[in-house]
Amino acid sequence: MIRKILLMATATLLCMTGIAQSRFDTFFEKKSLRIDFALSGNAEGQRAAIEQLREEPTWGGPLSNLVDEFHYGGYYVRIYDKASGELIYSKGFNTLFEEWLTTDQAKTETQSWTNSISIPFPKRDITFELLARSRDDMQFHPLLRMDIAPESIFIDRGALKSNHITKLLYNGEPNRKVDLVFLAEGYRAEEQEKFVSDARRFMEALFRTPPFSAHQEDFNVWAVGIESEDSGTDLSGKGIFKQTALNSGFYTFGIDRYLTTRDMKSIRDAVWNVPTDALFILINTDMYGGGGMYNFYACGTADNERTPVVFTHEFGHSFAGLADEYFSSEVAYNDFYNLKQEPWEPNITTLVDFESKWKDLIEEGTPIPTPVDETHQDRCGVFEGGGYIPKGIYRPMDHCMMRDYAPFCPACSRAIERMIRYYCDEEY
Repeated sequence: MIRKILLMATATLLCMTGIAQSRFDTFFEKKSLRIDFALSGNAEGQRAAIEQLREEPTWGGPLSNLVDEFHYGGYYVRIYDKASGELIYSKGFNTLFEEWLTTDQAKTETQSWTNSISIPFPKRDITFELLARSRDDMQFHPLLRMDIAPESIFIDRGALKSNHITKLLYNGEPNRKVDLVFLAEGYRAEEQEKFVSDARRFMEALFRTPPFSAHQEDFNVWAVGIESEDSGTDLSGKGIFKQTALNSGFYTFGIDRYLTTRDMKSIRDAVWNVPTDALFILINTDMYGGGGMYNFYACGTADNERTPVVFTHEFGHSFAGLADEYFSSEVAYNDFYNLKQEPWEPNITTLVDFESKWKDLIEEGTPIPTPVDETHQDRCGVFEGGGYIPKGIYRPMDHCMMRDYAPFCPACSRAIERMIRYYCDEEY
């Protein structure tokens, strides 16, 4: 009887998967439409404009999980079938520009930054909608809406430079795996072997870390080598500038340890022919630092002694949408979270809507908020401080990878595993 039930459940799942993939085949091809767009503005507001459209040869994302139910991120893309108006694809993400809008510089300057999103390539005319989340109500509001015809002469269909691609780990069809791509930055031509070795070391560190350690078979891992003229990266605060492929640098927003790049076009050009669900830029220096933004990219340095945990922390941001849980370090953001609203990240709360977070992971009788004492400090609870703010925001455990490089807490681990299932085209 049990075997019969299991067989029926398996058959039902396969049928549902087939129906979902049939929807993909109805609306999309297994290649990508890359949409490069500019975000411009200041602390008072922002606007968006299309910069270019590109057809690219791979689609590594899910074939069934097309409409994103996470609703994470500061921005959200929705794709509608133009003829019927049906929502056929959506995805949330963050950008570095979003962070810049909260800095003091944005109060006196107006800037424009290039950003990029890839969607499965449409077979039919679509309507593309870009939305931005408002901090006032935490809802998404439209920034840009336009129709796109797949046969348009304004879509660039040319090949780009093919960089050297090393397959570090391959477990199967990209549409049913998480495709993690390491991208070289600040490695000269003669340092490309070092890059591949560094990428392999990072991969191994990730799969030694729970919960990733239980999911190695769910990943494909690629290393994409790009040659830079100089080794290393910019240190603008010390007047040091390097000629590198992706134009990365420390001192983002004036913070010495914050390592990022604004050059999204070079990043996307480098991975144009590689299935890419998650992107980590590996930077050839031994300094401490890094950065990560949800569904955008993460980056870190190759040779610092704290490299493995920095990588895992930043990957937590970019892959699973995890928030920083520390609250006493220097940051450039001003009032990054609205304490009157529930943040979207799965591992912090203002208690405005705690039911939607990790309440089910807390033992009965645990006080909320939870004191940091011998009874509770190693248990899941609601500890005050997180998201760069010491009061009014709460984290799941006293210590976690997203605070101080301790093991991932139960709430973060669950968020990571949900994202793995999403990319593996499973129920999440």
